[in-house]
Amino acid sequence: MTNENIIREIDEELRSDRMRNLWRRFGPYVIGAAVAVVLAVAVNEGWSWWQNSNAARSSDQFYAALELADGTDVAAAQQALEDVAAQGSGAYPSLARFRQAALLAKDGKTAEAVAAYDALSTKETNRHLRDLALVLAGFILVDGGDVAEVEQRVGGLVAADNPLRNAAREALGLARYRAGDIDGARTEFEAILADRLSSQESRNRLQIYLQQLIAEGAVDPNADASAFVGDAPSVGDAPALDTVEPAPAADPAPAADAAPAAETPAN
Repeated sequence: MTNENIIREIDEELRSDRMRNLWRRFGPYVIGAAVAVVLAVAVNEGWSWWQNSNAARSSDQFYAALELADGTDVAAAQQALEDVAAQGSGAYPSLARFRQAALLAKDGKTAEAVAAYDALSTKETNRHLRDLALVLAGFILVDGGDVAEVEQRVGGLVAADNPLRNAAREALGLARYRAGDIDGARTEFEAILADRLSSQESRNRLQIYLQQLIAEGAVDPNADASAFVGDAPSVGDAPALDTVEPAPAADPAPAADAAPAAETPAN
């Protein structure tokens, strides 16, 4: 055997010894890291499956509760929604709470409905949901004609950057109208019409409000319509206010204490 072969064998033995020493030293850590990765993947997959399973179950329970709510058994619907609110996952508990409040309002339990929305306005973590709860409570309070109660809830939502500002203004306008403050109602309605981002649906409702005011004599039907809307820009294909015809003389004027019909935001 030549010296070169002897040197090569010795070198290979040394390398083997170094590899064995490295493995004895770091092998447990490598194995532990591999096991940790496998466990992390398994836990993540298990968590995702558990969440999806709970969401599917909550979805089924929620829609079953909605079917009950569409019927006549309000008590059963409320109990079903309470079960979703207490045991559901994801966004379904919040949806159930909103639907519970809406059922209370539909059942004529105004105070309880307002209290439910007030609770949502403080407990919800999502700011937009809190604002929505305040707007819905404000619309329920419109018929009471208590402007202060409505303003307490929606007065802070009329900022230019709030997506619910026009809904808040509408609730305030209707409350002022109900309380006999016609000028205040006009101011709120003008602000909606002046908003370039106000929806076509809102503008259509404002046409109805204007016709109501004209029919009651609160607005001169012969006056320039711009006196009511100011310099509000037209949006889309919204009908021009100067095309609104006064109510026919033969039609009886609505009662003074009757508020214009308004569609509350959907729950």
